[in-house]
Amino acid sequence: MSELTTHSGRLDATGLRVGIVAARFNEAIVERLVSGACDTLRRHGALDSDIAVAWVPGAFELPVVLRRMADTGRFDALVALGCVVRGATPHFDYVAGECASGSMAVARELGLPVAFGVLTVDTWDQAVERAGGKAGNKGGEAALAAVETARVLESF
Repeated sequence: MSELTTHSGRLDATGLRVGIVAARFNEAIVERLVSGACDTLRRHGALDSDIAVAWVPGAFELPVVLRRMADTGRFDALVALGCVVRGATPHFDYVAGECASGSMAVARELGLPVAFGVLTVDTWDQAVERAGGKAGNKGGEAALAAVETARVLESF
């Protein structure tokens, strides 16, 4: 019987180059997500010089900039950060859906980790909870997911 091979990623950002694309819409929340992501990367060994942050107008614009960053070949992982709050119209569904599918397309097409830290919430209070409140900081969680996935990919 053969031995099982297991691949897992280390939560070590040392030497990883990470690009963060952040949506300016709902900036008070997204700034907290960016701060959480950067702090988490630093705590796990990343240098400031290995982290690049690009700001875009809103979540809908995240995928195109993620793609451009990926195309440079300078990054080992990317993180998408934003906040879309449900309103009274279907606009939420279009923005959140296209942002998610566009971000995933970048990862799938290029084989590059793209962690999705875009909050899709019903209320502003839910966003606050997820950007450093009771529910933690989803920006930091997305940064860790990017690091772990990059390290798993390295193992192949």
